[in-house]
Amino acid sequence: MKKLLALLFAMFSGVALAADSAGFDDERKIAPRDGEAIYRAICQGCHMPKGEGAVGAGAYPALAKNDKLEAAGYPIYLVVRGQKAMPPLGVYLDDEQVAAVVTYIRTNFGNSYKEAVSPDDVKSVRP
Repeated sequence: MKKLLALLFAMFSGVALAADSAGFDDERKIAPRDGEAIYRAICQGCHMPKGEGAVGAGAYPALAKNDKLEAAGYPIYLVVRGQKAMPPLGVYLDDEQVAAVVTYIRTNFGNSYKEAVSPDDVKSVRP
């Protein structure tokens, strides 16, 4: 099942995946390493390029000027574990990547939460 999800995710998002071995394994990871690149590759498809969110086939909340991002644990949890229509991206992102993208959304789009998220912060919410 994880193989199918990884393949579908890559096909529909256009995100490059990097495998730990030459074969197609369950430990697929997304290649971009910095927060902005990860956001552009994965998040902006639903949350839009400027974080304004969207309504259509589903409702995708705005990340711009979002008070819920003040407590870093909230977006970390959502990115790693998912919720409702938000898929659990922790399967595809390592702790450093999650920290980078969460720090990016908390410091851009009119958000001014300057406290950087660390990989240790992410590790604490992983199952």
